[in-house]
Amino acid sequence: MKITIPELSLVALIGPSGCGKSTFAKQQFRPTEVLSADFCRALVSDDENDQSATGDAFAVLHSIARKRLAAGRLTVVDATNVQPEERKPWVELAREFHVLPVAIVFDLAETICHERNRVRADRQFGPHVVRNHSAQLRRSLPGLEREGFRHIFKLPTPEAVAAASVVRLPLRNNLKHEHGPFDILGDVHGCFDELTQLLGRLDYEQNAAGVFRPPEGRKAIFVGDLVDRGPKIPDTVRLVRDMVDAAYAFCVPGNHDVQFLKAVRGKNVPIAHGLDDSLRQFKEYENGYPGFTQIAADFIDKLVSHYVLDDGKLVVAHAGMKEEMQGRGSGKVRNFALYGETTGETDEHGLPVRYNWAAEYRGKSMVVYGHTPVAEPEWLNRTINIDTGCVYGGRLTALRYPERELISVPAMKTYHPSRRPFLNQAEAAAGWAKRPGD
Repeated sequence: MKITIPELSLVALIGPSGCGKSTFAKQQFRPTEVLSADFCRALVSDDENDQSATGDAFAVLHSIARKRLAAGRLTVVDATNVQPEERKPWVELAREFHVLPVAIVFDLAETICHERNRVRADRQFGPHVVRNHSAQLRRSLPGLEREGFRHIFKLPTPEAVAAASVVRLPLRNNLKHEHGPFDILGDVHGCFDELTQLLGRLDYEQNAAGVFRPPEGRKAIFVGDLVDRGPKIPDTVRLVRDMVDAAYAFCVPGNHDVQFLKAVRGKNVPIAHGLDDSLRQFKEYENGYPGFTQIAADFIDKLVSHYVLDDGKLVVAHAGMKEEMQGRGSGKVRNFALYGETTGETDEHGLPVRYNWAAEYRGKSMVVYGHTPVAEPEWLNRTINIDTGCVYGGRLTALRYPERELISVPAMKTYHPSRRPFLNQAEAAAGWAKRPGD
């Protein structure tokens, strides 16, 4: 069996004493990645079998696990973990640090564990211990997924354990190996003609298949909100999809894109904030390109919440990305990437007030995002918002990385009236709170 785990995850080894967890951990993981309950007991009591030291030992283990996950290090918990209450802290810790919890279950026969413990001088306890472990494991096994484990692997025999190998997969948002240079483009919102004009300004040319090809060595990155409000929404999605499929570009989803996806998939979402424009235009587009609505929805569905690029020097997300969430994967990370974070308060217009994450940002990575139209892109603590409101009569803007050069084209007209004047970068980060779908 190949045990495929995310490169950044919390792995809980689960099984009775004598099932081979520690041996497996030594073979499959680096010594520094494995946090052993027995070793932590020895740290606090000089005796790894001293059960009276279990509480202190797990306090040490939990503290080290927190430090590792905060630093973005894969962490393996080597303990029996046969009861739900023993596993609960690890699932909660994984959620806190936006990593996926993984369960590797050693469901070996009770007799095998008994025999192994019998011949070990450091395991001089009665057979009732393994019997209880095995019974507790089997009672709780069916609930592992409900507990929150996203990946579950079961090893039922010694042969299965011996044949298993752990394979680490990079997270989908890990593009650290992509070094650019990049052209990062702000919210398009169906402004197809301005997009093609801007790509021309950036020296992109259409190839024989009509796909916009970047200058040698460069790639485009779109910050999302391809749909809604503008005049040529299906054309915009098709252009971006073709560039992504040709490996000429990357794209992250915007909140408008996700609302469109939900509507196409039959979810009950408000047909507002320009979504009616998208649905109408895609219906008309089907006359010349049957099936493209589903193709567009499938394309959006595969988009990743944010990307970490150039050895971690660059992060691109639709609404921004706090340092502690960069390169991680969870529902909270995706939600922040789409909408930012609100305080729970509303402003004088009745709209949610967002946390000024950019003003508080102190990360080393440069964060490029959009979501809230600004009058002029301005650098704020290594972050920059490049949504200059083309669909509202502003401009469509691209940031050339690493040059930090801003290139824009004016909107050909005001396609959709703006409810407020554009803000500056700091005001946008702090004040203009958009509802989901706004």
